[in-house]
Amino acid sequence: MLGIDALSVERSYSCMLHAIRNLGRDGIASMAISAVDAALWDLKARLLDVSMLGLLGSVRSSVPIYGSGGFTSYSRSRLEEQLRGWVEQGIPRVKMKVGADPDADEQRVGWARESIGADAQLYVDANGAYSRKQALARALSFAELGVSWFEEPVSSDDLDGLALLVERAPAQMEIAAGEYGYEPAYFARMMGARAVDVVQVDATRCGGLTGFLKVAALCDAHGLPLSTHCAPALHAALGCAVSQVRHLEYFHDHVRIENLLFEGVLQPREGRLSPDRSRAGFGLQLRRREAQPYLLASSEQRRER
Repeated sequence: MLGIDALSVERSYSCMLHAIRNLGRDGIASMAISAVDAALWDLKARLLDVSMLGLLGSVRSSVPIYGSGGFTSYSRSRLEEQLRGWVEQGIPRVKMKVGADPDADEQRVGWARESIGADAQLYVDANGAYSRKQALARALSFAELGVSWFEEPVSSDDLDGLALLVERAPAQMEIAAGEYGYEPAYFARMMGARAVDVVQVDATRCGGLTGFLKVAALCDAHGLPLSTHCAPALHAALGCAVSQVRHLEYFHDHVRIENLLFEGVLQPREGRLSPDRSRAGFGLQLRRREAQPYLLASSEQRRER
């Protein structure tokens, strides 16, 4: 068996970064490194027979979540059913997509507000679909409907545009972005430009747990809150280990896939996730039988190529 002393996650991370120097840091290469890095952290915790939270250390025992979905392809009934369902489940924060049809967005957000009631927090995510002027106008109209979180109102590459929204959006509305960050330098530029109120970080893109912790240190230095993007099974322990974390995204598609393919997936209680300290590593076990059809499909696709 591999000895614990021989397992240096940080050294492995550095070696992987060196290996992709000619390929480029952003994109699929960084996502592959993220997967390997997360697996190495999980292996280290299992070798030590401790939970991931026990390995990382914790500043809290549970972390808030927000229900995320509300896709623009949904009918009114589907949108209302999903968002209201999360609130009834005890998750007091929900997010919906906007931007595919800007002229319809205000009406859709109004439906959402009506379905979840006045007390639940309502977030919107434009995925960078608006121009600067469109985003400013939408920020004002959404604020009247109680929207308190506006994610990627303009492209996350438009730091000047994001900074404009931070400066001019209503005071009760936070501007969030960062999910497309692959390296610490990206986040440093974003924070230096004062382009966000909340930094979004995705450990499946930014270099796994090792990269995530580097970005969290930048958030500490800039005094900015951090919210994780998707993959709640991966981010729950990180959310409890990092002081600046605001909440985790409890994303509809990822939750469905995690519950399908893994045993040990955490379930929300009172709008929070609590990592299981009794299970080593992330506490997940692959459901091999359920995963087998997807493995076979993947193999057949490779042969067809």
